Amino acid sequence: MFRIFFALLSLLIIFQSAQAEDRHAGYYYPEPIYREIYHARAKSLETANRKTRVAFVTAITQENMKREFPPEAAIFAKGEDAEKLIIVGLVDGRLDTIYRARAIFANMTAAVRTLPIFQELGVQDVFTFFDLAALMGFKQITITNGRNFTHQVVLQ
Repeated sequence: MFRIFFALLSLLIIFQSAQAEDRHAGYYYPEPIYREIYHARAKSLETANRKTRVAFVTAITQENMKREFPPEAAIFAKGEDAEKLIIVGLVDGRLDTIYRARAIFANMTAAVRTLPIFQELGVQDVFTFFDLAALMGFKQITITNGRNFTHQVVLQ
């Protein structure tokens, strides 16, 4: 009897811990369908902090707003230290499969490889967008169509 009680209690604690880890699921995006772990080749910069991550997201948002057409996605940082990067598609039918999510990340990798920091480090042909995110101290990246598809990448 006590074994069953402790087993159920353990499962309840594990379930609540998992929910507490991602309190943004169900609010900013549906529960992730896909999750993966990315072992970053980059270590977080000593200067990386909440302020730099928020500034990074703000700069991307400002650039997206300057375009002649409406943004296709919203990007923002959440979490106590803004360590969770969230990308939400704003156009139906464009970001609804794992393959399209990976294609978006591939495009983002191509874009960040031109950044001076990658050039200075000599890693422009090795590092990916995920490595840049890790450099900045992000711990998780979530991409969603905002309806029924969510892919989450945990950076380690």
